[in-house]
Amino acid sequence: MFYNEKRLAYTVRVEKPNPLYAKRLQQAIGGIEGEIRVMLQYLFQGWGFRGPAKYRDMLITTGTEEIGHVEMLATAVALNLEGAPMKLQEDLAKDPMVGAILGGMDPRHVLSTGLAATASDSNGVPFNGSWVVASGNLVSDMYANVAAEANGRLLATRLWEMTDDPGMKDMLSFLIARDTMHQNQWLAVIEELQDALPVPGDFPQSQEKQEFSYAYFVQSNRVIPQDARFAHGKSIDGKGEFSLIDAKPYGDEAKLAPGPKESHTLVKPKVSSVVSDMTSAVKRTIDGKDEG
Repeated sequence: MFYNEKRLAYTVRVEKPNPLYAKRLQQAIGGIEGEIRVMLQYLFQGWGFRGPAKYRDMLITTGTEEIGHVEMLATAVALNLEGAPMKLQEDLAKDPMVGAILGGMDPRHVLSTGLAATASDSNGVPFNGSWVVASGNLVSDMYANVAAEANGRLLATRLWEMTDDPGMKDMLSFLIARDTMHQNQWLAVIEELQDALPVPGDFPQSQEKQEFSYAYFVQSNRVIPQDARFAHGKSIDGKGEFSLIDAKPYGDEAKLAPGPKESHTLVKPKVSSVVSDMTSAVKRTIDGKDEG
């Protein structure tokens, strides 16, 4: 269960409301790099985890923290919308500057929420639950979490660069710091797990085509540098040696049977005009003999 504290996880203040910036902040709420995504990702990973309790507790705790981040950003959106005119047409006609601002404003911030945040990205596209990764494999999920936090931190730094508002910069600096912690947190879990790579670690590598397990396929005529770590030396998992292989087909040409009549995928090749003319001539000759 969850407890609610009316105070925010960190101070959110806006000195000069900006409806355009409110729209940009939406990406950090409902975008693929946003806080709703990691909030649900960590919670679902924790709720379904079947291993040691310390990892389950860690995931649920961090997912709960992310709820507070969504709350902070939703508050930031609402504060940036304060003072935004509701009578759009009248204000557009009055002031070209207001028109320029409202021209880039998300209309749903007026039409759907009355100057508040939505569970959508900066283009107004609703959050997509299929972005949430919760595989049940702790190592796989940790790598997914590192990537999610890396993209989230990248987004937060870009949002930090896009504003001159001291309050927004301060709030984002906190979120950026938490992303730093979470990246390191997930990497620390990977570090303490034995045989983390390749994922899943319990599948016998004897069952895979091992001649391809650590081979870099060269798909062009470009020279692969000797210092390219991904193509030379010991593999990262320590279980093999990287090698180079010129790409070539290892299979046969794909051949598919015709589809059933009901699929309407059958193709009837057009008979060439030469063959058609010859067929017609033969037919006329035969018909003429019959008449004689």
